[in-house]
Amino acid sequence: LCTLASLDEADIILNSVVGMVGLLPTLTAISAGKDIALANKETLVAGGELVMKAAADRGVRIYPVDSEHSAIFQCLQGNKRSQLSKIILTASGGPFFGRSYDELKTVTKAQALHHPNWDMGNKITIDSATLMNKGLEFIEAKWLFDLAPDQIEIVVHRQSVVHSAVEYNDYSVIAQLGVPDMKIPIQYALLYPDRVSCPTGRLSLTDYGKLTFEKPDYATFKCLSAAIEAIKRGGAYPCLVNSANEEAVRAFLHDEIEFIEIGEIVSSVLDKFDMSDIRTYDDVMKSDKAAREYVRKHIEAK
Repeated sequence: LCTLASLDEADIILNSVVGMVGLLPTLTAISAGKDIALANKETLVAGGELVMKAAADRGVRIYPVDSEHSAIFQCLQGNKRSQLSKIILTASGGPFFGRSYDELKTVTKAQALHHPNWDMGNKITIDSATLMNKGLEFIEAKWLFDLAPDQIEIVVHRQSVVHSAVEYNDYSVIAQLGVPDMKIPIQYALLYPDRVSCPTGRLSLTDYGKLTFEKPDYATFKCLSAAIEAIKRGGAYPCLVNSANEEAVRAFLHDEIEFIEIGEIVSSVLDKFDMSDIRTYDDVMKSDKAAREYVRKHIEAK
């Protein structure tokens, strides 16, 4: 991956691998002076400060590929960054939005892998079901757009038509809308600042008829709360919850734990580790290893 990320003939590097494995290739691409189209959110969750500092030092641009971050990036065009008040990060809510904590105890793997709007890989689909995916995007948005956590609002939008929005200091809100199709954000990242015809469907608002917006259930979906708390604490905590989540999702997909245990395990990491800083890639990997070992021992002790 690192060899591919630093090829001389590459104009831009698209990083769409899943998990922490994407961090070192991202840093390698930056060192090689390559602009990056980033779809590997764990890169910024685990090593956000390292990555953004390296990119700034090297003069490298990072273009977001996630539909939500692409939407924010698009809404910022033509406006002064200093006039940004907050961003509104939309979430589909996954297949279990509206269910109680007790109802989640009976969730099966097949149910968790069935997303209402998007066709994604297994890990991301489970993250969407637990709302961890939105927690990771919350952290990613903090680094991509240089925001404080209280400048990020999460709104559940079941139709996945409004991909995210930006509020400016005059309280104007600009949103980016489109059919739920990743072709649009991928193309925008690769061809920025140009827009060309895209092989996707046109959005018909009248076909949808109604768009709804609701608050997330932070108490039920513990992964989301843990991710937000992690970035508020800073240091190694975002890396710890991310790595714990990767291990917990792997265990769930291998029928080693129940769905509800993913959130419980990820949340418990916040209380099991003391604060530590992330200054180097090795710091990230040490935190990653510690979190994974903790989760594996937790599961073995059941």
